[in-house]
Amino acid sequence: MAAGPGSAGAALDVSWVQGFSNKNLAFVSNQTVCYPCGNYILFLDIKTKKTRAVQCQTGQVGAFAANANSQVVAFSDRKLNPLIHIYTFPELRKLTELKGDAQLDYTLLAFSFKGPYLASYSSIPEFVLSVWNWQENLLLCSESQPGLTGTALSFNPMNWQQLCFVAESSVTIWRIERSKDEHHLTRHPVELPDDHGAMSPHEDLFFPASRNDDPYYGPDLPVSAIAGLKGHEAETFVPRNCIKTSVHPTAHCWTATSEIYMGCEEGYVLAINAEQYSVSVLQQKAPPEFMQKIADVVSHVRREVQKKKGGKPSSLQKPVLLAMAFCNEGLYAAGSEGILMFCHIKDLQYEIKICADISQPISSLLFSPDYTSLLLVTDQGTVYSYRPAHSGEAVKLLDTSSSCFLAADFLTPGNSYCVSVTISGEVQVWSLEDGTFLSKLNLGIEATSMACCPSSNSVAVGTQTGQIYFLDVTKAEAPRVVHRTFLSKLPVLSLHYDQSGQFLIARATEGHIFILDARPSKFFQVLGYIVLADEVLHLSVISDLKYDSVEVMVLLNVAEVQQARLEIFHLSSAMIADNDKYVNEQGMFNASDLKKEQYDLDYPLSSAVRLKSHNIVYGYCTCAPFICKYYLSAKNKWDGPSVFSAEKKIPSKQFGSGLLCLSPNSQWLAAAAKDGVLFIYNTSTLDILAQKHCHSYQGGGIRSMVFSLDGNFILVNGENDCALVCLKWKEIKETEIEEAALYWQSLRDILNKSASDENSVLKSMAEWKFDPECTSKSPPVTEEDGNVTNTDDMTWIGQKIQKVMREETQRFANQKEELQMGIKKLRETIQKMMHENEQVPDIEKLEHSEFNLDLKEQEQVQEAAEEDVARCFHMDCEVRNYPLKERSKEELETLKKVLRLKQAETADLQAQKKNLDSEMALSEEEREKAAEVTVDGASLCLNGSLSSQYGGDTSILYHQCDLHTKEQKLNQTILLKDVIYKVKTAFNEEFDIVVQKKEQEIARVKERNLKIQEILEQLELQVELWEPVLTDDEMPERALTVQDSEIKAEKYMTQEEKEQAELLAKLEMERRLAATDDERQRALDDMMGGVLEIRREDVLKMDIPPPDFISRPEDLWTEEETKVFEEYEKKVNELNEEKEEYRQFLRNEWNKLEASIKETTQNFDDIVCKLSEKKLKSQMVIYQEELKIVNLIYALLLDEELDTREAGLHKFLMKKKKEKVKGARKILTTKYGVEAYRGPYTDALQEEKSLEHGFMKQFAHIPGNLFEELLQLYKHRPETSRTETLLDTANPYVKGSPEDYQDALSHLMKAMDELDSPEHMPSGLDQSLWKHFCLARRNKMESEELVKWKALALAEMQACLQRRTDENDKMKSELESTFQELIWLKEEKMKLQQNLTVQFLLKQGQVELGSTQIPEYSDAILIDRRVVEELNCALAAQGEKKITAMVEFKDFSKGIIQLEWEHKKMKMQIQDLKEKARDIVILPISKDCQLFLTVQNYETHIAQHLAGMEQSLGVMDKLHKKNVKNHQKKVRELKKCIHLKEQANYELSLQLKEMLVSVSERMHIFEAADTRDISEKITRQRYQEILKQKHLRNLIREQEKQLAILQSKIESCNPRTLHII
Repeated sequence: MAAGPGSAGAALDVSWVQGFSNKNLAFVSNQTVCYPCGNYILFLDIKTKKTRAVQCQTGQVGAFAANANSQVVAFSDRKLNPLIHIYTFPELRKLTELKGDAQLDYTLLAFSFKGPYLASYSSIPEFVLSVWNWQENLLLCSESQPGLTGTALSFNPMNWQQLCFVAESSVTIWRIERSKDEHHLTRHPVELPDDHGAMSPHEDLFFPASRNDDPYYGPDLPVSAIAGLKGHEAETFVPRNCIKTSVHPTAHCWTATSEIYMGCEEGYVLAINAEQYSVSVLQQKAPPEFMQKIADVVSHVRREVQKKKGGKPSSLQKPVLLAMAFCNEGLYAAGSEGILMFCHIKDLQYEIKICADISQPISSLLFSPDYTSLLLVTDQGTVYSYRPAHSGEAVKLLDTSSSCFLAADFLTPGNSYCVSVTISGEVQVWSLEDGTFLSKLNLGIEATSMACCPSSNSVAVGTQTGQIYFLDVTKAEAPRVVHRTFLSKLPVLSLHYDQSGQFLIARATEGHIFILDARPSKFFQVLGYIVLADEVLHLSVISDLKYDSVEVMVLLNVAEVQQARLEIFHLSSAMIADNDKYVNEQGMFNASDLKKEQYDLDYPLSSAVRLKSHNIVYGYCTCAPFICKYYLSAKNKWDGPSVFSAEKKIPSKQFGSGLLCLSPNSQWLAAAAKDGVLFIYNTSTLDILAQKHCHSYQGGGIRSMVFSLDGNFILVNGENDCALVCLKWKEIKETEIEEAALYWQSLRDILNKSASDENSVLKSMAEWKFDPECTSKSPPVTEEDGNVTNTDDMTWIGQKIQKVMREETQRFANQKEELQMGIKKLRETIQKMMHENEQVPDIEKLEHSEFNLDLKEQEQVQEAAEEDVARCFHMDCEVRNYPLKERSKEELETLKKVLRLKQAETADLQAQKKNLDSEMALSEEEREKAAEVTVDGASLCLNGSLSSQYGGDTSILYHQCDLHTKEQKLNQTILLKDVIYKVKTAFNEEFDIVVQKKEQEIARVKERNLKIQEILEQLELQVELWEPVLTDDEMPERALTVQDSEIKAEKYMTQEEKEQAELLAKLEMERRLAATDDERQRALDDMMGGVLEIRREDVLKMDIPPPDFISRPEDLWTEEETKVFEEYEKKVNELNEEKEEYRQFLRNEWNKLEASIKETTQNFDDIVCKLSEKKLKSQMVIYQEELKIVNLIYALLLDEELDTREAGLHKFLMKKKKEKVKGARKILTTKYGVEAYRGPYTDALQEEKSLEHGFMKQFAHIPGNLFEELLQLYKHRPETSRTETLLDTANPYVKGSPEDYQDALSHLMKAMDELDSPEHMPSGLDQSLWKHFCLARRNKMESEELVKWKALALAEMQACLQRRTDENDKMKSELESTFQELIWLKEEKMKLQQNLTVQFLLKQGQVELGSTQIPEYSDAILIDRRVVEELNCALAAQGEKKITAMVEFKDFSKGIIQLEWEHKKMKMQIQDLKEKARDIVILPISKDCQLFLTVQNYETHIAQHLAGMEQSLGVMDKLHKKNVKNHQKKVRELKKCIHLKEQANYELSLQLKEMLVSVSERMHIFEAADTRDISEKITRQRYQEILKQKHLRNLIREQEKQLAILQSKIESCNPRTLHII
């Protein structure tokens, strides 16, 4: 979008930048350090503390490095295909750009100590180490290290051709080999000690040194092949049990002897030899006794101090070094303890001397270029300066925070200071003019938000734990905490003040918004809170200073629809004066008092702001990069929200979720997003005023931004880049600045009335003392009565809820006590059960989880396959079935596929046998014999199992000697599993039959016991009967069900259930009474006991009644009574005999039943015993088949391992071949280079010799003594100033040897200037000869220097050639050994395919041998018996060959004669058919005949046609009847209409008569009155009025048309002039 007309020339400039994103500092000169911060590189002058910044124009700064010798800075950007930028200092001018093959990012950069060399390391996906010549913008060489993330990179200061690359747990020395203009990187990994400091030898797992092959288990393969790895993974794979955790490097530095000192996380100090690539562990030398005592005292003091600070005590015995720096005196090191130590190293021991203690973890150390000061960088972002020469204390140089900035705001009045807060809870105060750091205050808690109060110099900071800290910043140099409010346990996401400074609105999670009194005079009282239904995305506050009201607009995220929702509620000063009136008991505001308004918008928004004077809302759209403008009308409020459409959508050039911010005077709209670019819009026209790329997408974009009250400054802080940027207007219209200043002045006049009073109260408030451990305390404990025992850290909501809960607790105290008693009883019961469970044996114990009710687990257990049990009745014997689950659909499909494949293979094999040579064919009789022999001979021995006898079908299996391919072995495994399943299924079927038998036997026993019980009742005996039942093992589901008899407690029933139960019981009683009320049955029961005839079972119940006279004495009996008594006695005796006889019958029946029960149960026990034996044998069969499966799986696994090993060796071989080709090319190139360079070297050498001969000839005429003196001067060489250089500086890396030929020549010429002075001229020599001599000597020395450098270059090239040759020879030996390994591997694979593992089934018994020696079977061959039998049958068939051929010839000749006869017969039939076809063609056929012939069922077709016609006639008849009915209906309706019209005409005629009479009467009256003239006058007047009305109507029509035209014009002009109105 182009800038609007009112924004021409507007631009933003960076005023200052603060922050400390990482601990990567570097000296760029003796007095200046630089470090990256977000999108900027900051340059800090150590003396003046002034800061300069260089911005990376493409985003965040990536890797960073600086070189103080060349005074250059290099950094990479983080865009796609990043570049490396080189800037010079102090000009801060871009020197060059380096473009490599990195796609995403550079992680490490390093300059060489001398020379124009730069090393870089890229991140994923390349992981490439590159070396550059940055002066010539030339990439020298590069190598890749896939997947290795580097942590440090450095050049050897003494030799730029050595690089130290450090990863998380590895160290690599890279050597840059140079052959003239070609450069190569060679990798030399360093073997680090393990975490215990011990060195272990390297073991090659890809090519093991020894091999132990086993003839049964196969060859011994490497672990990589067993793991199934190929390629590079196979070469580098190390099993877990062989992995030795090495030390983790933390810091390193080079020494002047090209050694590397390295610190580790484990506390070890290593010394690495960069030439031999060896490692030594340095040991700390034991200090003297008095020094040890001093160290113990210091350590004790440090522990006490750290305990007071709340930290963990540390020890100085084995510190972890995180930073190192080397100088001439020794090694300086520091670590997490915050102590700067000096280590004096001698041999493999070192002594420690404590130099300074800053009590903060030190992350890096770096010397200034002149080695006069040492910088100490801490993890918290503080930088200290230490001078080793003075041995004083470390001086604080830079005090910033390394944590990310969370928010920043301007301190009232907004033109002098600003305040920022970091995520770690550190509050900083800055000078707004130049960004000078003034003070800081660490809250010691994670912060989430911050805001400055407009009505006082107080700052509110929200925390993650729901607390708000209030700070007094009336003194910018000494901020202090004066109050803390604990709102809730929800994080405080944002804080907002209204412009009048009355209210503080705190936004928390879960839709909570708290309202506080912002004034210190009210002690920051919490007024109340509201809870919104949806998630709050953004909140903005609008103050109306004129009407003393505040509007809060909340942007909600509606989850159901892709729309945004705005809710606006109003706050007034009355809520502060009478707070209890507007909130309920829990502190929540009443919704009616807030006057809520709700608006739904058509687009989902991430941020929204509202103008003060108009109902205009600007929103940043989340679904598309647009800024939407909405106008909220007052029609749609809370009751019926409607969706508002955006009146205007402005495309945004940003991406990601956005954030909007209005200037205090609502004149400018700031927009920021994840790309880190800040846009400033004009709110009236929405034109872009300015934009600034102050943060980046890689750093998370912009977190927050805020305008100053006067509009001159903008504070912007990033999400994750730890940078705070202050922007100011560079170019803008003066009118806009004047409007902002006027608004600021008016607001300042309003706020000054209360600011002085509030600031005085704020100053008088005591400092709030907080405990650093308060945030980690446990929450308050709630007692059973609802009271909270610890109220110090109780939240404000908690206090409100506690008050309400206390009232509810008092109200429901009785119900609560009853529930607690019930829960207590349940707890005691469960504890009792658990105690009983602990007393039982271990085998009967239940798990603790069994005491928990888990219905889902119960259902899963019931659905799972269960193992059933069958027990004997009288014996301790039980049999369990095989728990089987139903096979899945995939398994069945796989089995079917294998069976079809096996059938196809069998059919194919049979077809191949049939197609063999006829000589091998067998006759039918011989085939039957062979089949019989095969069936008889194919014993179970070769099958290897007895599964065919126990339900398994072994006919579908492959023969054990035919399993050569991988597919056959896999199919055999599937078929064997099917055989096992069938064996188990067959046994389970028998088991189910036995279980059913047991149930039947139990039912029979119960039935017989019922009969026995009846017998016992008749015999009146009490005998306990044996009644078998199924145990819990036989019915496991019984344990999961609860019977009604097991429930001892009474079921709880409601009143309705009780009434319903009583009603049902009453109805059941009535039904029973009605069923028993049978007169016939009652009579039968009364007379004959309910039966019509006497049963034998009733004999024992029968009793003969004695005569009535028996009560009298016998003397008084009569004769008849005596006879009756005798008959009575006779009947009684007969009855007793009959009873005794029946009792004996019952006893016999009882014995028979018991014997039958015993016999049947014993028979069942025998069946169970037999089933147990079969279970044992079937289990043996299953083990046999499983043994086959194990052997097959092992063979498959071994085959796969061999394939993997072969593939891995092939890939290794291909890689080595490629490397060999590359190496050969390098050798050829190097050879050509050496040959090409040898010629110039020879020429230079000859030229150097010719110069010496020329000198002899040129000065031969000079006298002898002068010539000898000149010859000595000619051979004299100057001394370099190396010693002086070493004495002048403390830099340990300074060396006298130059880097290249030009440098050496310049040093030499400078030294020659002194020798060429006239002072050294021999006496008596002419001045012209001296000058000529000096020139000749210079030429000679230049030639010698040239020869020297050419010799060095040639030696370097020859050494490089020799190394390439040695590498080529080594590679040849590796290739040869790999070829040998492949050959051996193929032989082993062939042996494995031929030597099959066959399982035999042998009978148990004793085998006697003729001799004691066991035969040797190592060279034996296993041959299938069928092969021999088939060969014998084939030999026997040769005798029948001739007879069979003759019989076949005879049969064939007979067949030929028969075929000839049939051929003649078919020819005659063809002629007959042709004649019949000709007759049929000639025959004439009509259409009906054709139809008759073509249609198969002609009669059916005719019947269908007639049925269709009849159906159509019926339809037409129905339609006709329907039309007739419709016409008749219309006729009736017409008749009704005629009748009505006649009635109406009759009434009209009557009215007409009356009207005629009245007209005649009026005519008579008119004639009598004679008013004709008057009526004419009235008529004319009436006519004139009618004409006027007509004229007026015409005028009205014309004016209406004109008005409509004007209205249309106004409507067309209205959208363009709406903003002006």
